[in-house]
Amino acid sequence: TATPAGLPPEQPVPEQWPVRGKPGQFNMLYVFGVGEAPISVSGDPYETDAIVHTVRSVGGVSEALRRMRRGDVLGLRGPYGTCWPLDAVAGRDVVLIAGGIGLAALRPVVHTLLRERSGCRSVSLLYGARSPRDLLFPRQLEQWKRRNDFLVEIIVDSGDADWRGRVGTLVNLLHYVHFDPRNALVMLSAPEVMMRSVGRALEQRGVSRNSVWVQVERNMQCAVGLCGHCQLGPELVCLNGPIFSYDRVAHLLAVREL
Repeated sequence: TATPAGLPPEQPVPEQWPVRGKPGQFNMLYVFGVGEAPISVSGDPYETDAIVHTVRSVGGVSEALRRMRRGDVLGLRGPYGTCWPLDAVAGRDVVLIAGGIGLAALRPVVHTLLRERSGCRSVSLLYGARSPRDLLFPRQLEQWKRRNDFLVEIIVDSGDADWRGRVGTLVNLLHYVHFDPRNALVMLSAPEVMMRSVGRALEQRGVSRNSVWVQVERNMQCAVGLCGHCQLGPELVCLNGPIFSYDRVAHLLAVREL
């Protein structure tokens, strides 16, 4: 069809990942009259009928998002940020480590690797939460655990009367997964205090910092590098992250109140 005068020529439709968000990227979700918050894309990148986010109510915007119902109007801009290094998994032992709601950011990686292994040697998921009630996607976790090509280990800080799984810290799960530390590729999404302890444990096991990738969560407000709220030392998380090589940010995460 002809392009109207004065308008740029029609552009081809981009690939589905840039449209829906690559694994690791985030969108800014806006509730009119309340505010805006950065939320990771957490759906299956191969399913194109919806953009999926996982929201935990921890403040005004997230609580307003939780209260929304089908048909409500939601503002969205994005996707923004860097993505997980899925182009580097070939020939590697891939270890995904998630703490709490951090599993949401790694969920697209799991979906991708279960559909297309891209030549990686093995895939493992280590997931920790405060309690069994805090586990995300419990039915999907059970489905993943039943696969023979994907190791899933789950641990909680404290169990209840019905819990029959492991109890302890996320670091403890490293004892239950076998991988070559010289050939490992680790993707880690967890609160910063947990990230530091897991990072130390991985180094003690012989994994180099440049083989570990982390998701850094900071107070992103503009997503385009203007406001400075997400600054971490010399890094602007919304522009240079939220996915970083651990050797790039480990020394920054160790500085109290930076």
